[in-house]
Amino acid sequence: MVNNGSLSYDHSRDGRPTTIGGCTALVRNLNHDTFVVIRYLKRRLTVMIDIDGKNEWKDCIDFPGIRLPMGYYFGASSATGDLTDNHDVISVKVYQLTVEKSPGDEEEEEDEEVLVPSVDNFSMLGDDLESEPMSGVALFFISFFSLVGLMVLAVIGIIVFQKWQEQSRKRFY
Repeated sequence: MVNNGSLSYDHSRDGRPTTIGGCTALVRNLNHDTFVVIRYLKRRLTVMIDIDGKNEWKDCIDFPGIRLPMGYYFGASSATGDLTDNHDVISVKVYQLTVEKSPGDEEEEEDEEVLVPSVDNFSMLGDDLESEPMSGVALFFISFFSLVGLMVLAVIGIIVFQKWQEQSRKRFY
């Protein structure tokens, strides 16, 4: 999630509306340490994991178009929701990467100063949110109010029909 302070994390949907990527790693009950490398270089965010303890890095995400401002802080937070679990961060090492520019890089646009964190093409990321199934509570309320509405319409229909029959009867005076 890249946030400029205007987005909130949706806990009920595990942050899916604002996520830019992710991966799954089974790290529970291992006899060795697991490692994560987070690299931000040339507006590309790369996350690699080593869960086997063999110094063999596997790609988790590789996402271009991330624009982060300079002068901010690195942080980590977590929320487990209903599932209680412990994950200890033993150490954090932060390095500034020095990259030599190649002649091809000079042709690219100059790095303007980024003031607000953003992601290029972020609107394309949440397109599959429409296909999420409805929650049980939402389905219950939709069904309940649909049935109540049908019952009200049926009662109104019966009353109108009875009034019409009553008026259309032939009366002998």
